[in-house]
Amino acid sequence: MSPSAEVHPWPPGSGEVVCQLTAASRQRKILTAGWPRQAWRGLPVSAAPHYLAAMTESAPAPSRLSEGDVAPDFTLPDADGNQVSLASYRGRRVIVYFYPAASTPGCTKEACDFRDNLALLGDAGIDVLGISPDKPAKLARFRDAEGLTFPLLSDPDRAVLAAYGAFGEKTMYGRRTVGVIRSTFVVGADGRIEKAMYNVRATGHVAKVLRDLGLSAD
Repeated sequence: MSPSAEVHPWPPGSGEVVCQLTAASRQRKILTAGWPRQAWRGLPVSAAPHYLAAMTESAPAPSRLSEGDVAPDFTLPDADGNQVSLASYRGRRVIVYFYPAASTPGCTKEACDFRDNLALLGDAGIDVLGISPDKPAKLARFRDAEGLTFPLLSDPDRAVLAAYGAFGEKTMYGRRTVGVIRSTFVVGADGRIEKAMYNVRATGHVAKVLRDLGLSAD
């Protein structure tokens, strides 16, 4: 049985962490975290002072939402530090999607695909909110670099991610990790979950969302 291992975000705000306690030396080491993967191999946990979670072999999977569940409410700062609440979208449908880290290739692709289809979604009465652990300043740079025109919200303590089952244990590159689970939710005008999509792939995901909603990008 694998011993327990403390898990820390490194670099802070990266959203992706892999941690292992070696059997031979019992020395805690971060194997990989952040981007690129190779840059953080073998980094001691002592270099990552921000404690994130504790992971064991029997760590429970995050609780997931299903169609018909009430969408957990939240109020988070956007890229400009303004507070944005899910409750303010009541009466309209809204896509809430969770992604690991701004300005990484997959997250950029996904965000730009939402941007490019924002008018189509808006015509159907659907808004878009993106949520990640990134701080507002990083979100602002991401927004400006990619010309993103929908709100990007900051959840640095990962409380909203956890409430939606979008943060927890997962498998990445064949290793168990704790981090952001790329996920998308369609919240109905009544505040209930219409669709819950977990472990989605960034490439092609928005096109699938459009198909599921009966919309077409053509």
